Amino acid sequence: MSELTTLARPYAVAVFKSAKEAGKMQEWADMLEFLKQVMADPLIERAASDPKAGKDKFVANFLDLCKGHVTSDGENFVRLLANNGRLGLVGTIADMFAEFRAEEEGYVDVDVITAYPLEESEETNLNALVEKWMSRKGRLHVTVDESLIAGVILRASGRVVDASIRGQLQRLAKRLSN
Repeated sequence: MSELTTLARPYAVAVFKSAKEAGKMQEWADMLEFLKQVMADPLIERAASDPKAGKDKFVANFLDLCKGHVTSDGENFVRLLANNGRLGLVGTIADMFAEFRAEEEGYVDVDVITAYPLEESEETNLNALVEKWMSRKGRLHVTVDESLIAGVILRASGRVVDASIRGQLQRLAKRLSN
């Protein structure tokens, strides 16, 4: 994973600086997220890394697939990545771009996994807690996972807080087995 980060960092930094200078942060965030989703398809990922596939033909088909979601600057970025054999890094680049943007804009993205859907007041309280914990405003991305039984798991900037019943039961089981 750290090798991917090392390879992706120069691309992410360059795209971030370019987007910031041009005032197109949201446009680039949307494009990178779209490209990340496209590259997440196993067939496309395999075709992108297949040395037998014609690179030019693949890029042309890939860009055709992305029509309407990628600007001309985005197309040039895709060509650059493909020519350098780095198209597979687009997901890591998108994630790093999002981190840079969050840092620049003074917020932190927080993945919140709950056992039940949160009410508005609970989200407000959780946001206040995140702001204390991270010293930045939180942007919550809430998903529901009923297997947690109750409680919440928070993930932000490489930190994880597991306050779920499932997590507590797993920790208890581990202590009892030692």
